[in-house]
Amino acid sequence: MDSRERVVRAIHFGRPDRPPISHAILPSAQYHYGEALKRITDAVPEDFGWSLLPDLPREHLPPLYKRGINTDDWGTVWKVTVEGRCGIPIGFPVAGDWSNYDTFEFPPIFSAGVPRYRLYSGHMAGSDSSYYARGGWITFFEQLQQLHGFEAVLVDLASDRAELYDLRDRLLAFNLAWIDRWLACEYQGLHFADDWGSQTSLLIAPERWRSFFRPVYAEMFSKVKRAGLDVWFHSDGNILAILPDLLELGVDVLNCQSSVMDLAELRAYAGRICFRTDLDRQRILPYATPVEVKAHISELFHALGTPDGGIVACGEISEDVPLENIQAMYEAFVEFRW
Repeated sequence: MDSRERVVRAIHFGRPDRPPISHAILPSAQYHYGEALKRITDAVPEDFGWSLLPDLPREHLPPLYKRGINTDDWGTVWKVTVEGRCGIPIGFPVAGDWSNYDTFEFPPIFSAGVPRYRLYSGHMAGSDSSYYARGGWITFFEQLQQLHGFEAVLVDLASDRAELYDLRDRLLAFNLAWIDRWLACEYQGLHFADDWGSQTSLLIAPERWRSFFRPVYAEMFSKVKRAGLDVWFHSDGNILAILPDLLELGVDVLNCQSSVMDLAELRAYAGRICFRTDLDRQRILPYATPVEVKAHISELFHALGTPDGGIVACGEISEDVPLENIQAMYEAFVEFRW
């Protein structure tokens, strides 16, 4: 079977011949390892068209990945200390006291399509028809923070600040119009992303998440589902409290940080949702031995997948992961069978 069929079967539990493989390699790793890394990835049968697109040249890095102090199209100021690795926002276009909100304007809704350069982990790959095309990387909670600041968003959420509700609704309208641009192209799935968890729990009370944010995701996801596309969702941290909500909202593929959650609790969702795996980036990938990397992958795949599917093999690679562990990771991906 070709890559597109393999991915579709994995997502919808149609017994793929093997778990499809998705690269998630930060530009910082590419710059750090160069040809040595490329020799490893060139030998991997990746299923989302990564090899069809060129490496991300430094001059085309977006502001949040380009070393230094940079401002993006929204007016958010980023501080990036390692080129090719996501920085942190340090300046916000919507003031904490909302004093400039009346004059703040959103950027134009730009055209989506097959891009010339991918984002860091191949979310926009798949221009060849034999590959599954996954577009987007659409954020909402993250974008609110980048506009108004993390602490300011949480404080105003707690106090039910009217302006925050207005900003939420404006951003939702923007995202829905942007999703329309993606839906006009030939994609099989759109990828959404918001980091909702800390190391131990959800960042806000689950009830508050359901009252303020769930309706937003419901509108965005339902638009994608009505168009016949799969919904992919990424969220770092412990998000066990909202996993039932994500299933109800129609998420087809979940990329969650399983290493900070109880694997036994996550196992309850095996066969109900497809996992784009997130290998342990804090302890295993950078510090374990290649044998331990392979054992970690086997445990994770058996816990979260089924013989019918439910696994997209993926592990994020930054410049701190040794080459021998990268090689071991891909060997385990290619060799795994039920």
